[in-house]
Amino acid sequence: MLATTERILLLDQAEELAKMILQSDIVEQYQICLYKLQSNKETQGKIKNFVRMKDRYEEVQRFGKYHPDYKVVMGQIRNIKREMDLDELVAEFKIAENDLQQLLDEVSMIVGKSVSSHVKVPTGNPFFDSSSGCSTGGCGSGGSCGCS
Repeated sequence: MLATTERILLLDQAEELAKMILQSDIVEQYQICLYKLQSNKETQGKIKNFVRMKDRYEEVQRFGKYHPDYKVVMGQIRNIKREMDLDELVAEFKIAENDLQQLLDEVSMIVGKSVSSHVKVPTGNPFFDSSSGCSTGGCGSGGSCGCS
């Protein structure tokens, strides 16, 4: 790949865009929520408890309803996940995470459409995917797409 002035300018603009995103209020809120989440012992205990139970859940899932602990594990995993999800710090982090993902999806769409209106940008978000004219859930979803 040869370095041309156009490519160097494009890389400079990409770096500037990345800096702008990293300095945004949304990223700052995400980092604050992440720090709170990681530094709270009670919340971390709930997360670790869920991860341990998730391993048991995956073992039970291999055998399905024929596993002797199926009903017990299924009930416990739901209760532990609910307890973790209702934790205030986990909820705040999930909101901040979704906000950041939305920002990145929007930037991806803007960059993709500035190249060409035919560029398919897999966002994983049906709101953005449907705006591209695809009625099957998005071109980047891995399925067969009916877009033209």
